[in-house]
Amino acid sequence: MKSLLKTNSTRGWRGYAARAAALAGVLLAGACAYNETLGRNQLLFVSQGQMAELASSAWTDLKQKEPITTEAKYVNRVNRVAPKIIRAAGGNPAEWEVRVFKSDQINAFALPGGKIGIYTGILDIMENDAQIAAVMGHEVAHVNFNHSGERYSQTAAAQTALSAGSAIAGGGQVSTAAVQALGLGAQYGVLLPFSRKHELEADKFGVRYMARAGYNPNEAVKFWEKMSAQKNGAPPEFMSSHPSDATRIAQLKKEIALIKSGS
Repeated sequence: MKSLLKTNSTRGWRGYAARAAALAGVLLAGACAYNETLGRNQLLFVSQGQMAELASSAWTDLKQKEPITTEAKYVNRVNRVAPKIIRAAGGNPAEWEVRVFKSDQINAFALPGGKIGIYTGILDIMENDAQIAAVMGHEVAHVNFNHSGERYSQTAAAQTALSAGSAIAGGGQVSTAAVQALGLGAQYGVLLPFSRKHELEADKFGVRYMARAGYNPNEAVKFWEKMSAQKNGAPPEFMSSHPSDATRIAQLKKEIALIKSGS
């Protein structure tokens, strides 16, 4: 009898897991949309407007916590470049907010809803406006293609799948260690590779934006070569949220050749 009860319990959990997986499949199918520009499907549970609302409070908090510089040597450079890149990407500069944060961080970002943040640390190593345009174009491309919304949706989908795995584990069929391994599988097999895809897409369209804005796209390659030379080491590409420098530079060169050929 004890064995029968265990079997029935296991079947019950398996049934729950199957229903959860089926529901996840329905949700995923309903949230997938084909993006003609990217040439692939995007999983999106949230719109750009919804992501903009989420980003708004983060932007407000960041401006309160991080010092904003008004130094002309930084602000003038950024203000020359940002409007050109935003227009080249199809946007209206009046609808974007751009701030320069005083920090040694070698970083820049753009948020849904038209927010660009760039740090003095990265500006200090940029040799010219074209290199600023390369990074800004990359970040604006992330916003244009709602990559943050896609990542949000991928994370939600992974959690749904893991819930089904946990249900099976509760029935005694899969160990806790195995469920944790499922988590690693979701991270390395789905989430991070997509992040690398996003980065390469942002590189591709970012370099097109900068060329459209009148900047020399070859400066994007020079900038990433400089960034690569400054690194002391990097994790293997399959465990990184960014493509390897070699992969990134090779794609940029290929894209620049297409731009120059008029493709």
